[in-house]
Amino acid sequence: MGGTSLDSAANTVLTNLQKKLNTVLDKLAGQFAESLIPKIHEQMNTLGSILCKIKGPQLQKSQLVGEVDAVLEPLMELLEDKLQQYASECEKTVLKYLLKELWKITITSMEKIVVLPPLDNKAELWKITITSMEKIVVLPPLDNKALLKQLPNAKIGDVTKLMSTHLKDVKSMSSVKEMMDMARECERSLTPKQCTVLDAALDAIKECFHAGGQGLKKSFFEKSPELQSLKYALSLYTQTTEQLIKTFIATQKQQDLPSQEQPVGEVSVQVDLFSHPGTGEQKVTVKILAANDLRWQTASVFKPFVEVHLVGPHLADKKRKMATKSKAGNWAPKFNETFHFFLGNEGEPEHYELMFQVKDYCFAREDRIVGVGVLQLANVVEQGSCACWVQLGRRFHIDETGLILLRILSQRQTDEIAREFVRLKSECRFETESTLAASVSSQQITSRLT
Repeated sequence: MGGTSLDSAANTVLTNLQKKLNTVLDKLAGQFAESLIPKIHEQMNTLGSILCKIKGPQLQKSQLVGEVDAVLEPLMELLEDKLQQYASECEKTVLKYLLKELWKITITSMEKIVVLPPLDNKAELWKITITSMEKIVVLPPLDNKALLKQLPNAKIGDVTKLMSTHLKDVKSMSSVKEMMDMARECERSLTPKQCTVLDAALDAIKECFHAGGQGLKKSFFEKSPELQSLKYALSLYTQTTEQLIKTFIATQKQQDLPSQEQPVGEVSVQVDLFSHPGTGEQKVTVKILAANDLRWQTASVFKPFVEVHLVGPHLADKKRKMATKSKAGNWAPKFNETFHFFLGNEGEPEHYELMFQVKDYCFAREDRIVGVGVLQLANVVEQGSCACWVQLGRRFHIDETGLILLRILSQRQTDEIAREFVRLKSECRFETESTLAASVSSQQITSRLT
């Protein structure tokens, strides 16, 4: 159409038209591909069911050809049929747009349905205990590029679906036992062999979309954020519990948001780090000085005490929990008790956290949580010591990255460290129906004023 000799004004017009055409084609391809989502999801569910039946020790990809073919059969029948049809009926440019959209849907579906399958309604309630006990918190938009470096941009479900009508059910799930039951009953935890089968299956799916050079370019696959996300999701299953906990601590820097929004008290602490010059053994000394402004209502005698938990890697054989004595009838108790935690010499202090739980002691029933707080040792390393007030909230704020990690850790039923970590991160303030109702009412009033 004239090439470089084309008039600049005409060239600008044609360029803008080309951009508009590309935008329209992209939108239409997306709308058309969406019509195939139900069928792709159906085949992915079948794929997942077949995958779950694969047992045995880890093998190389080359030794799993039969298993890969069996797993892929339902999906490939659909894809090959559709791709052949589109190749014969569509102009090449339109075909590329369709293939790209189908690729995104296929890979995203595999991640959501097979690798990180969705939770049921019971599991939704557990997630709300993490995201909120007294209100529904909408997660902020995720930075996909940053997240891909840490975890897949996988959706575990919409944490904003269930509203305050379910608060009674949420209240009853303050223990992690419900979460563990769910992991046993309805979650698929992939074995190393199954992960290898899926990895090999991805190679076959790429070849299908490449179509011997007639389809998508191989460079497209390597740059695909959907594929990077899925591969990282698969890699999580092969990571150790210690690696997952380290990633959690490194990524969850805003766990204390609820304590800033609705504080329920504070704890005065003095934390000191020590390192042995010869052996490199590291020790953390924690002095619990006092608690203040504890917001708690009880019909019996209030007996507050503080539990301190050290979480991080390489702690399986070390003391991880300490507790002060209780102080009867005091909403601003003084403790002045000192505890010593030993980290060993394998991990860096930046990979550890101190978690604080103020509880109401009772001899005849389970102690009830008043509030929770956290202090990451990364904030102490530079100075070597820290004296501060740790704010207490009803729960911890855990974003989508953290939820994915907790979800995989919760499936490790025989791992004491994993179970303990999930329990500590999911436990929240004990709420009676009256306090829940009061909390919801006060928020409604606040929302009207703002």
